[in-house]
Amino acid sequence: MKKFLIVVDMQKDFIDGSLGTKEAAAVVPKAAEKITGFDGTVVATLDTHFEDYLDTSEGKKLPVPHCIKGSAGWKLDPAISAAIEPKDHYVMEKNTFGSKELPFLIEKLANGEEFSVELIGLCTDICVISNALLLKAFFPENDISVDADCCAGVTPELHNAALSVIASCQCAP
Repeated sequence: MKKFLIVVDMQKDFIDGSLGTKEAAAVVPKAAEKITGFDGTVVATLDTHFEDYLDTSEGKKLPVPHCIKGSAGWKLDPAISAAIEPKDHYVMEKNTFGSKELPFLIEKLANGEEFSVELIGLCTDICVISNALLLKAFFPENDISVDADCCAGVTPELHNAALSVIASCQCAP
């Protein structure tokens, strides 16, 4: 069985940049350790915006420029990047909460074999949940799970609320 680890948006702006939190910073070592010990294919997503971010629908609701392509805040955290580099891995940009391309990449990489998907990353209540539910919708018979210890939400309360929804949609270990 193939195994995929999706590392969602472990970027500087979400860790210690414009939208960073102490909870996000605290999961970096756990996430790096998880990646290092993972036996399978790693797919890292990069939240990707452009200079016109504030003019977008998201930018009007969250008027904090972040993850602007090419900026320091757009880059993966160095510890995460170092853990991913020696692995069989893919890095993909996404400009919305859930990656529309991710299910197609997983399907292509699985190449007809059975597979499971585990997600880690930021933010539990926005991009992690969006990608988990998107993957579950595409692959309802596959094991899709989220490692709560390697995720952080916008707030601890939203992290826990998202984990509850994720579990109710059968995306729990």
